[in-house]
Amino acid sequence: MSELDSRVSKNRNSLSLLRSGVLVSVCTFLSRILGLVRDAALAFVLGASGSADAFYVAFKIPNFFRRLFAEGAFAQAFVPVLSEYRVKEAHEDVRALVAAVTGSLALVLLCVTALFMVCAPWVVYVFAPGFVDDASQAQLASELLVITFPYLLFISLTALAGGILNAHGEYAVPAITPIFLNISLIVATLVFARSAAQAEVAVAWGVFFAGLIQLLFQVPFLARLKLLPMPKMGFGHPGVKRILILIGPALFGVSVGQINLLLDTVLASFLETGSITWLYLSDRLYELPLGIFAIAISTVILPSLSRSFSGGEASRFSETMDWALRLLLLIAIPSSLALFMLAEPLIATIFYRGELTSDDVFKAAQSLQAYSLGLVFMMLIKVLAPGYYARQDTKTPVKIGIVAMVSNMVFNLILVWPLGHVGLALATSLSAALNAFLLWCGLYKAKHHVFTVQWRVLLRILICATLALAACLYVFQSLGWQWTQMSDIQRIAKTLLMVCSGVAVYGVVAVVAGLRPSIMKH
Repeated sequence: MSELDSRVSKNRNSLSLLRSGVLVSVCTFLSRILGLVRDAALAFVLGASGSADAFYVAFKIPNFFRRLFAEGAFAQAFVPVLSEYRVKEAHEDVRALVAAVTGSLALVLLCVTALFMVCAPWVVYVFAPGFVDDASQAQLASELLVITFPYLLFISLTALAGGILNAHGEYAVPAITPIFLNISLIVATLVFARSAAQAEVAVAWGVFFAGLIQLLFQVPFLARLKLLPMPKMGFGHPGVKRILILIGPALFGVSVGQINLLLDTVLASFLETGSITWLYLSDRLYELPLGIFAIAISTVILPSLSRSFSGGEASRFSETMDWALRLLLLIAIPSSLALFMLAEPLIATIFYRGELTSDDVFKAAQSLQAYSLGLVFMMLIKVLAPGYYARQDTKTPVKIGIVAMVSNMVFNLILVWPLGHVGLALATSLSAALNAFLLWCGLYKAKHHVFTVQWRVLLRILICATLALAACLYVFQSLGWQWTQMSDIQRIAKTLLMVCSGVAVYGVVAVVAGLRPSIMKH
């Protein structure tokens, strides 16, 4: 291939990844906006009460395993193996792999779901030991967990379907699917919960049906790809064996952030009532850019990195990783700054109504600021981890994950007593920074990521545009607006004014400083 042909191929690959990333980001943005509407509805109906804490624990447990397993370890182990089968094997071999993985996964999930439902009271005490002093709250949480835990079964099979679609370049459907979770919970909260004897029970059933609906939504798209074979028990299948080898270590590597968040919940259960809810609300906001941008980029680069590795294209692997990091930082740094400076306005605008108090807004804003300090690193983890899993290297992320997890425990114990729930959020940020740094060092030393010349211009852009954004938001802060004393319309209007002004200032200064499409090419 000539140098010109190679350059054209790289540009096409870059544009294809960018288009796919934008597509996933847009779909994810719609889902996350509905997610904020969902959380605002939950805050309105449940407030920050003891029953709200019980629901959030019952919701967080299957959600934790979803992120840890379905969207974490399983996705990172399954997609590289499936991508390799697509490159090297016939379509019938791909179908056989899908059938074996589906049957094996379904059996494991059924057993785990049944076990956790039977052992729900003990599971609650493990994940929220602070409830031991309140028997009624612990009992309510365990009853809700019996309803919500089957969500893990449905959503894990949904993740399997999404992995198949992503590996075949079908990114939109998996990105749209989470919308049904939010719609289901919004309907359950605003329609059924408000007239139910126990609002939290009605919302829990909304979680159950959300998982089932998401799974059924993806079935027709798998059938169109002719990848809907009859599930078979396949633990002896070579592909399944490789996935199993990869999946164990991956539990520690890619999902350390979720383990750290769960540890926050455990310790928060010992703090004052409302701590779990404050952390949940702030977590939802800082996960907005994490989901819209970082996970979108991670989703589109994993199949590409896997194909580059399988095809022996080391230079393209490094270029794809470098492109992803440049694009990520261009978004992550201003997002982190904006969340820190706009913490109270965002919390008040989205959640301050119904049962939520002004003190709840202040406490949730504090933990959001602490989380925002680690947002860049959390986003980096999402993009750096595929650099290992695309090469089917699970040992290195395991070692790094263990170091980060232990560090998070130490930071938690040091910071929780003087800072309360804010200390828990800050500990998560510090451990994320360590995790991201170690992941990047491993890739850089092995030359799987090499800095390109575009970084010189990018650093200038980031410095100038971020300083301009900070100045813009500081001017608005100096106006002294009292967010909890405004009407909903006033809060929405002024928050939109600040956000739009910040985006405009950052974008204009970035362009003036040298941002061009060529900066975001391979």
